[in-house]
Amino acid sequence: MQAMHRQVFLLATAQALFQIVSVLVMTIGALAGSILAPSPEWATAPIATMFLGTAVATVPASMWMARVGRRVGFIAGASLGTLGGLLAAAGMLTSSLLLLCLGTFLAGAYQGFAQFYRFAAAEVADAAFKPRAISLVLAGGVVAALVGPLLARLGGDLLQPAYTASFLFLALTSLLAVVVLFGVNVPKALDTADERASARALIDIVRQPIYLVALFGATIGYGVMILAMTATPLAMVHHNHGLGATATVIQLHVLGMFLPSFFTGSLIARFGVLQIMLAGVVLLTCHVLITLSGTGFYSFSAALVLLGVGWNFLYIGGTNLLTRAYSTAEKGKAQATNDFTIFVVGLFASLSAGVLQNTIGWQNLNLALLPWLAMAGLAILWLGRRGEPGYWSVA
Repeated sequence: MQAMHRQVFLLATAQALFQIVSVLVMTIGALAGSILAPSPEWATAPIATMFLGTAVATVPASMWMARVGRRVGFIAGASLGTLGGLLAAAGMLTSSLLLLCLGTFLAGAYQGFAQFYRFAAAEVADAAFKPRAISLVLAGGVVAALVGPLLARLGGDLLQPAYTASFLFLALTSLLAVVVLFGVNVPKALDTADERASARALIDIVRQPIYLVALFGATIGYGVMILAMTATPLAMVHHNHGLGATATVIQLHVLGMFLPSFFTGSLIARFGVLQIMLAGVVLLTCHVLITLSGTGFYSFSAALVLLGVGWNFLYIGGTNLLTRAYSTAEKGKAQATNDFTIFVVGLFASLSAGVLQNTIGWQNLNLALLPWLAMAGLAILWLGRRGEPGYWSVA
């Protein structure tokens, strides 16, 4: 039991460090890109290439770790983050958008490996502790909420050109993650010969109702969150808010994303996973409605907090639901397909955020999210009406 808790703690620490990297890029990526981009529409390119790196790395990372183990893969991923931070800083020094984007691409590849921390937590935990283990690892993002925007802001003008030091902080944080990950020990899952023989084809796994709803819910939650979050710094600058106010709003948003993780697992155990996913859809809808109240600091703050909490419920709920859809022998391809899909959507969401913000504006951008949220809600209700035990009333 003590060893299980220690591993979850190390994974939560690694999650905090990885999320610092991710939040740092989300806070200043578009602002750094706007300095180097040939036109405003390309300002979010560094964020989009981060998600491209994640999408490209996710499937190979999952398959490779199935052979070499979680620790080797996790250390390799954090090492890519270190190199990415150095390249991004070099991009700012040389005024090269391409080099900046290459750096954030490698930071995204780091994310492609790190997204499996939550699955590793499920693998080291027993059945009773699994929902809380997933939640506690994601709760490492609370540290990122406090530190990520702070490092982005401190590094903004520490060295010239602007944001060079921020990306050096990114490299240092990734290097610290390498050190932490040397202590991680996730035993390789030993699937039996019978399990290997009975492993289903990927299409048979994916077309299960439980898999489809878990994937669709998590993907909609992630896409909605990334689109709105990526557009926020640009929208705030457009409405005359400074970097300090923008960093504070992103900080509140990331707290909203990860602070609930301390109790999301308990809520799932008490009320059922679909109830919590549906609550996430409602909260994301409330985010959209709050954006219609104006473009002041408090409107941005309240909307982004709701955006974070809604994402938390939908994403953790989707992850928990997904773990019920595959066997040990099937986990590599099942997890990889899930995360690859999520980050391809994140890529398009981040790339389109700058275009939508510059063409239709902040409020209309958010209104466009409502149909997708409605579809996610209907999918969750549909699965609940099928009546499978354990989906609706208890975890």
